[in-house]
Amino acid sequence: MIATILRQAPADRRTCVAAWRQLSDILAQRGNQLADDDIRRSLHALAVLRPQIPENVRRDCARSIARHSRFAPIVALYANDVPAVSLAMLRDAQLAEADWLALLPATGPMARSFLAARSDLPQGVNRALASLGAASVALPQPDRIAEPEAATAESVSEPAPTPAPDTEPSQISELVRRIDKYQAGRGQPSTASRAAPVARESFLFETGSDGVIHWVEGVPRGAAIGLSIAEAAFGGEPGTDGVAAGAFRQRAEMINARMILEGAEADAGEWRFSALPWFDHVSGQFRGYRGSARRPHRNEIPYGLPAEDNAGDSIRQLIHELRSPLNAISGFAQIISGQMFGPVSGAYRAMADTIVADAAAVQAIIDDLQTATQPAPTTVAPASGHSDIEAITAQVERELAPLFAEHGVGVSISRVGGPFHAAVEDISARRMIGRLITALVDVFESNATLVGQLVTDPAKADELQLRLVRPVAIRFTPARDLLDPSYSPEGDAPGAAILSLGFSLRLVDSLARAAGGRLDIGHNALTLHLPSATPASALDPMVQQHED
Repeated sequence: MIATILRQAPADRRTCVAAWRQLSDILAQRGNQLADDDIRRSLHALAVLRPQIPENVRRDCARSIARHSRFAPIVALYANDVPAVSLAMLRDAQLAEADWLALLPATGPMARSFLAARSDLPQGVNRALASLGAASVALPQPDRIAEPEAATAESVSEPAPTPAPDTEPSQISELVRRIDKYQAGRGQPSTASRAAPVARESFLFETGSDGVIHWVEGVPRGAAIGLSIAEAAFGGEPGTDGVAAGAFRQRAEMINARMILEGAEADAGEWRFSALPWFDHVSGQFRGYRGSARRPHRNEIPYGLPAEDNAGDSIRQLIHELRSPLNAISGFAQIISGQMFGPVSGAYRAMADTIVADAAAVQAIIDDLQTATQPAPTTVAPASGHSDIEAITAQVERELAPLFAEHGVGVSISRVGGPFHAAVEDISARRMIGRLITALVDVFESNATLVGQLVTDPAKADELQLRLVRPVAIRFTPARDLLDPSYSPEGDAPGAAILSLGFSLRLVDSLARAAGGRLDIGHNALTLHLPSATPASALDPMVQQHED
């Protein structure tokens, strides 16, 4: 019979509808018994006929064959139709569990939402739908799909009544209303927003099993979300103290631990918090901590503690808001690169590696921004370690060799005197020298040479110097302009560096002053002064012969 139907070319709309109904009914009842060629030709014919079949006919046909259909391909064909037709088929279709599992990848989000609303599907199908996640289904609103009734002569002759307006606003209109309200509020701040902020006194929070806060109530999300109670924060950074980190490792109760927040004046500053671990009731697995935080009592604040400087609050808040998504992006990229959740293709791993490298570069820029915005220290704490500036300079030259080759710039830094030991942390010295050389190379002309000297002077035994000759592009630029964070010889040209020359030099000066040194900008050279860790008796006395 299939061959007979397929041989007849439908001449008009009525014959098209008849062929649609016949093919659908045969496939629904005897599809599993037909030859593969007949099945393929029948499905192709239905796909060709579908644009010519009215929606109400397709819907009625789907309703009539749904209960006795045991053939998955015909169910899939109707499931990928418009929502009304898809609902008519999927609401009553009865398939074996294996057929449902094979059908799911061939359905769209709307069809999956109809299946998720059913309570009579096999457990394996429900688990498969759940494993696809909420993002794989559309908003399930089958009740809102209209069921058109058969038109009568009276309804055709009489004008349709005007539908009553919906008393409940749709989700989209409600979202538009909220956006308009928010924008109006930004344009005309209320009296309350102009009033002085009142410091908050307490808030609640919850962490995940990794110790990262993922829920707060009582303070803005940006002030606390993303902070970790599993690791101690040092140097005034936002985070918690070692008491919390130690208790986290033991899954123990935390009592009056210390927390530092950054952000608006009402939220920033020191807090005391207590928290309890919580575990899954079924598996007993550790799920994280739940706790509350409060402002410290007067007797918990050291006597004579100076008031906090809030001048850099906006910059620090910006840095915090940049770091949180950056860490998330880098973390997920590392998961993909390391194939922690399963095998990943080489192309995706290469892309993830690129993202990790880019995130590290952005993180370095954020660290530079934070360093540049910190106020200059009134006193310099003695360095806990010493560094070999000669070895660090040679290492920086090797690491920047590709940059020198790209710009066509040579480098010649001679050593005068010695030894070159500075009372500066190794990582800080590498950062200062690397930033200084990189900033100058970026403004050097091609085929030029960066000339410098690493000098120790017995007359100034308490310091050593790294002198670098000014490039031609900034030979006559005043020192005030060179330390302007917005200054760059290229201006806003497309080839200009991400961080301007002025910002980089100011950063080097800030790092040097934090270590007890400074950056001097002379007429011919830029000189980085660093505190020496070498006794005067150990310096080379012949250095005076090399002085100009």
